Amino acid sequence: MKATTRLRQALAGDAPIITGGAHNGLSARLVERAGFGAVWVSGFEVSASHGVPDANVLTMTDMLDAATSITRAVEIPAIADCDNGYGNAVNVMRTVEDFERAGIAGICIEDNIFPKRCSFYAGVKRELAEVEEHAGKVRAAKKAQSDPDFVVVARTEALIAGWGMAEALKRTRAYADAGADLILIHSKAPTADEVLSFAEAWDRDVPLVAVPTKYPDVTVDALGAAGFKIVIYANQGLRAMVGAAQRVLGEIVEKRQARCIDGQIVPLDTIYDLVGVPGLKEQEKAFLPAGAPPVTAICLAAGASHASLAELTADRPKAMLDVKGRTILARQVEVLNDSGVKDIAVVRGYRGDAIDLPNIRSYQNDAWESTDEAVSLFAAEQELRGRSVVLYGDVLFDRSILEKLLVHDADVVIAVDRAFHERPHGGPADLVTFRDAPPPPGTRYISGGEGAHRLAAIGPDVAPENAHGEWIGLMVLSEAGGARVREVWKDALAREGKGDDPGLAPAASTDEAKLTHLLGALVARGVDVACVPVYKGWLEIDTFEDYRRAWSQVP
Repeated sequence: MKATTRLRQALAGDAPIITGGAHNGLSARLVERAGFGAVWVSGFEVSASHGVPDANVLTMTDMLDAATSITRAVEIPAIADCDNGYGNAVNVMRTVEDFERAGIAGICIEDNIFPKRCSFYAGVKRELAEVEEHAGKVRAAKKAQSDPDFVVVARTEALIAGWGMAEALKRTRAYADAGADLILIHSKAPTADEVLSFAEAWDRDVPLVAVPTKYPDVTVDALGAAGFKIVIYANQGLRAMVGAAQRVLGEIVEKRQARCIDGQIVPLDTIYDLVGVPGLKEQEKAFLPAGAPPVTAICLAAGASHASLAELTADRPKAMLDVKGRTILARQVEVLNDSGVKDIAVVRGYRGDAIDLPNIRSYQNDAWESTDEAVSLFAAEQELRGRSVVLYGDVLFDRSILEKLLVHDADVVIAVDRAFHERPHGGPADLVTFRDAPPPPGTRYISGGEGAHRLAAIGPDVAPENAHGEWIGLMVLSEAGGARVREVWKDALAREGKGDDPGLAPAASTDEAKLTHLLGALVARGVDVACVPVYKGWLEIDTFEDYRRAWSQVP
């Protein structure tokens, strides 16, 4: 249904139409959601939003742009404040054509001369057009409209100018006789007595419009009973916004941080909802070409450090150690972001409050001293609902390694370094054997020159002479892969709860389980774990020697 038809139907109802002022799409949407029946494209608000007085400083095009943004944002009909019509009767005809074409339900034109002055500006020169001149504008407006439901509101400033009730009645009768659909009688009196007296004396069938800015005590019901069909709250929204903005901005400057205004401002999600972000997501899903599925990274950074790093990590977890001006975690985030992974979660434990990178969700493993990696992973279990990257918080790696995993279509895929025998090890390594026969260890591979293998065994118990590589602490799970990992964990917890072996050998309990135990359990269940071979390009920082090596090798 057209906006003009909706307005006409509302005018045919019994109740007055409560109308709220707006100056752009966002403020109009607030008006609509508050429950107003129509929106007033307020010349006062639009002018103020441009930082200029309401005195015909803005052009008809400026107002049309604002009105167009409003009609696009809301379903309720909009009535535009068109001042004095932006010229003579010929200009008024162009105004009607343009505003009607833009989907505006109606316009209001007043009998101020050009340039008009806001009704409430004190001490300014105020003159009114001749009665017949403004009646001619009304006739021209009605002649120009092509939609029979389009509404023309004629407004008089006679009471504002102090010309008296008789003059106000004379003028509005002429405008009604010229074809106006509604009459707006404006007043700056502190009570509604003046407009109610006008309504009592009104002797035409044309309904009335009130703007109770200066007489706020009167109710909509009282105005409706007096014959007013539209009640416009023309600028209260803008004034509320200005008051709130002055308060919170002043506090920020005074206290020099934003935390002080918590509770005084709406969350960003409220703005997202108002501007239609949920709809945008649905449109993208429905109509944009399907790209790669979104990926979440889960970084496990809960555990304490090796004894040789104790002094360096007395006040921070290992992930927050500085390596040439950037922390390990910041470097991981950079590689993830460069590979298109923007959604990142960190599981904290030891000195978790020191992890303060922006745009990262945090989970807490409060039992970090007595539990291992699997417990930390499942502290962030809700992140295993789509495609995910799981990584240790002490590993630096080249972007090319991550991208090899991301392009693989296996449900569970891990990165395995085939040059493990060349890497110095400060402790037990998570060595890997493949189910299928690989090329001899030590062979160097160009990216894409060797396909993935299937995992047979993983962990520090794998004999080096039988190993085909070393897991670098980086894996990617599809949505199905994440479901299989959750299934293994749920089953282990259930077995343990009954006093049985959790099935995470060699871990005797779920608290002791590492990621390698989860991977081994997947293999035992017949799940193919793809092993993508890489050649160096990564560094684990477990000991002080590793940390010193990072400073010498990392750019």
